Amino acid sequence: MKIEETGIPDLLIVHPRVFEDERGYFYESYNKRTFHEHGLEYNFVQDNEALSSYGVLRGLHFQKDPYAQAKLVRVTEGKVLDVAVDLRRGSPTYGQHRSVELSEENKWQLMVPRGFAHGYVVLSERAVFCYKCDRYYEKSSEGGVMYNDPDLNIDWLIPNDQLIISAKDQQQSYFKEVDHNFTF
Repeated sequence: MKIEETGIPDLLIVHPRVFEDERGYFYESYNKRTFHEHGLEYNFVQDNEALSSYGVLRGLHFQKDPYAQAKLVRVTEGKVLDVAVDLRRGSPTYGQHRSVELSEENKWQLMVPRGFAHGYVVLSERAVFCYKCDRYYEKSSEGGVMYNDPDLNIDWLIPNDQLIISAKDQQQSYFKEVDHNFTF
């Protein structure tokens, strides 16, 4: 397993070691011991999966402390553009984001620590998006950042008129106004 830094502290791309032969492939999508050897001390308690079609944009979501979640995300079918925004006040990359294409082909994963807003858009006909969380979902602590915030200037790679966005995600706060309690 290779761990790649993204330029934002603690936001990491995980490249699993994939073994392929005439039967198909095998890889470990998660190994607690290997993560600990890389200093990644997470105790995942919940796994989630979402099926979405082309143009569906989910995000940018987070949970406020004390329910903030770290997430290990991956795609098992299709392709998405995954985006994480650093919301940790005092971080040298506060307000910056990284975009990473995750797909069934590359099998990459993104380790999104607590203190980030997170979202993705489906680039393929459909995609199955899977993620592990280190804390349980708590509706009362959920928050979000507007997907098209001009200060973030995220290129979602899909024309606006082709995006499919929930009513909730169309009413999120802009980055400068977002209510959160994260520090670096």
